[in-house]
Amino acid sequence: MSGELSGLAPVIGRHPKILLLGSMPSVASLEKQQYYGHPRNAFWPLLAQALNFELHTHYAKNIVQASHKGIAIWDVIAKCEREGSLDSAIVKGSERINPIPELISKTPGIKTIGLNGGLAATLFKRHCLPLLDTRCLDIYYLPSTSPANARMSFTEKCAAWQPVFSNPTQGD
Repeated sequence: MSGELSGLAPVIGRHPKILLLGSMPSVASLEKQQYYGHPRNAFWPLLAQALNFELHTHYAKNIVQASHKGIAIWDVIAKCEREGSLDSAIVKGSERINPIPELISKTPGIKTIGLNGGLAATLFKRHCLPLLDTRCLDIYYLPSTSPANARMSFTEKCAAWQPVFSNPTQGD
């Protein structure tokens, strides 16, 4: 896949409390039309471990379980030009940002935002943060769950992500 790419629709669920934002889906994820669809991405195993749910091979079952735990999933980038899957391959200036501030204003239950990786954090800070009332939000800048982030082990990634899920204001 190359050229202009369009991301996936948000997964919101009925009562989201935590919004997890990536940058832009990988080629594998876009082909499958599934968030974190690359088989070596640590996102789903990490989420299953952190939230104590059974990891399934069926994407829809993982989505249901995450939604029941109050997790919403989306990406900062709605569209961009990119060759391959790496964030570093995104053509600078081609990014079109999703309306995340609007989603948060329409979904008052979201009190926590987790940013999956450096580009998600950078673009969120630049395009979304100035439009949000951060007094009501806990924002976490997290290491990427991508297999490209090989400098961290799965255990280290889980430890870094744990505060997102153990925030006392979240509940079950």
